[in-house]
Amino acid sequence: MNMGTLAALLDLAHRRAVELDLPYQGTLTPTEAWQVWQLAPGAKLVDIRTRAEQHFVGRIPGTVDLEWKPWPGDKINAHFVTQLRQAVDPEVLVMFICRAGHRSDEAARLAACSGYNNCYNILEGFEGALDANNQRGHVGGWKFANLPWEQE
Repeated sequence: MNMGTLAALLDLAHRRAVELDLPYQGTLTPTEAWQVWQLAPGAKLVDIRTRAEQHFVGRIPGTVDLEWKPWPGDKINAHFVTQLRQAVDPEVLVMFICRAGHRSDEAARLAACSGYNNCYNILEGFEGALDANNQRGHVGGWKFANLPWEQE
């Protein structure tokens, strides 16, 4: 792939954000996010799932791991922005991933409001949407796309 491909991917992601009236730069599918991560120097992928989720379901090597809503409980991590600033320069391209793409949308919104001007949400997340049997991992997501991940 070349830099033209990176520009095309980011343009597509930005068009989605405009269509959805999102306050951050764009949305990417897992495959697009993987390509952007490979092509954009210094880009960061921030996994906001809980440590338990990563342990039991799998994790992506090389991510910045920052819990959005630590377990137990369902409260947003009050130190998220501070921790993000310590781990990720506000000037770099930053992508957020969670289980299915909802919490990562929230994190991207907060990051964008906190001075991160190059934020992207990864649609479908790590496991994708629920299937007809109420299970994840069979309809979209990072794992379903056969992108790099590991089991702890």
